[in-house]
Amino acid sequence: MNDALARALRDAVGPAHLLTDPGDLAGYASDGRGVTGQPLGVVRPASAQEVAAVLRAAHAAGVRVVPQGARTGLVAAGIPGADADLLVLNLDRLARAPAIDPVNRTAEVDAGVRLSALNAAALPHGLSFPIDLGADPSIGGMIGANTGGARLLRYGDVRRNLLALEVVTSEAEPRVLQLGAPLWKNNTGIDLKQLLVGSSGALGVVTRATLALSPLAPTRVTAMLALDRDETAVDLLLALEASFGTLLTAFEGISAPALDAALTHVPRLRDPFAGQRPAYAVLVELSAGAAFDVEWLEERLGDTLAPWMDRGAVIDAMLDRRDDLWAIRHAVPEGLRASGKVVACDIALRRGDVMRFRRDVAARVEAIAPQLRLHDFGHVGDGGLHFNLVWPPEAGPFDPAVAEAARATVFRAVVGEYGGSFSAEHGIGPSNAAWYTELVPEPVRSLSGAVQRLLAPVPVGRVDFHDPVQGDRA
Repeated sequence: MNDALARALRDAVGPAHLLTDPGDLAGYASDGRGVTGQPLGVVRPASAQEVAAVLRAAHAAGVRVVPQGARTGLVAAGIPGADADLLVLNLDRLARAPAIDPVNRTAEVDAGVRLSALNAAALPHGLSFPIDLGADPSIGGMIGANTGGARLLRYGDVRRNLLALEVVTSEAEPRVLQLGAPLWKNNTGIDLKQLLVGSSGALGVVTRATLALSPLAPTRVTAMLALDRDETAVDLLLALEASFGTLLTAFEGISAPALDAALTHVPRLRDPFAGQRPAYAVLVELSAGAAFDVEWLEERLGDTLAPWMDRGAVIDAMLDRRDDLWAIRHAVPEGLRASGKVVACDIALRRGDVMRFRRDVAARVEAIAPQLRLHDFGHVGDGGLHFNLVWPPEAGPFDPAVAEAARATVFRAVVGEYGGSFSAEHGIGPSNAAWYTELVPEPVRSLSGAVQRLLAPVPVGRVDFHDPVQGDRA
């Protein structure tokens, strides 16, 4: 970093918040999947105006900037490359206490605030931001990835719960813009804020947002159901939706290998099946307001499941009023990591295609990569599937080429044959940028690139939505 840029950045944020020492940079150079980079420096602004000053100085020096949140992302969008000089714009200091409006049911929250902190502030008002995740991301990162989560079936993703945001444009002379308003209904022209959602930070730096909150559900019942076969899951989903409507909060599928990995490698869990693990399991959650009681929900659930259990389609059902069963679902990724090298595929399909896909493509993967074992799980209720493959230690040394061939088989099948998505909820980043180029049609990439150049004429972030080689422009 040259002296002129260093002086400008120190003037923008204060000397204590420009980090250049290698020891200080290490904590900002990796993400939740172990991807590491080599940042030129880390700058930590505390306001939108300081963000604008940082971008202005970086643009003048010809240095690229990577916005960074809580580093829980899984596609490396907030991590500097290992072979390029990138300035990390860390947003941890944009973390004022959230402003909760209980009457409007909204929260105004800085981009650096963690999801847990937002929900802690909303809790005394009987409210929450209902995006349920295993990680604790920053709000800015959630907007950049359009995070979904396990309760998307009921509450939707970030896009559906975003009312307004503040963004600093990536221009030679950056502007601080307010897009949207704290209104539940607002049709005053093009909804520009939604362009930023899912953009991985490539269209500017989100610094603050107004989010819609939901009432907490004081009545909640969770059930883990052992199924005779995976096909039963979709029919059961339709039956539960017919019986409970929007009281059905979540419907999560867990394959036998994924369930076994969690229960084997995570000692804190309680095995609900006492070792008799099913071929396929689903986690069902029902939730409601105070007008309902938990006994009523349990009774109605039992009535709905009775015909399924009588004919052996549902082999067993475990009920839970706490979070013991959710702990099993959230522990699956940890169990997979303990089982071997994980080859992750975050995909989405039409709900009716999920089970057919997992059988069809699992057979194809086994034919080309028998070392990999399918440990799939995910949000079957909304068509989301973590089609994760595990290379166990007993299969020998991990072969990246074989793993990539398996991932290619999965992604090309889900998009080309099933009309699905190769990135259900993790967003676009360097880890899957090449797939964006291959699998998204050129006219769509061209239009996306035009929008990017309009909103961010000076490159920001590590994602390019148009150029053939991802990252050249970013």
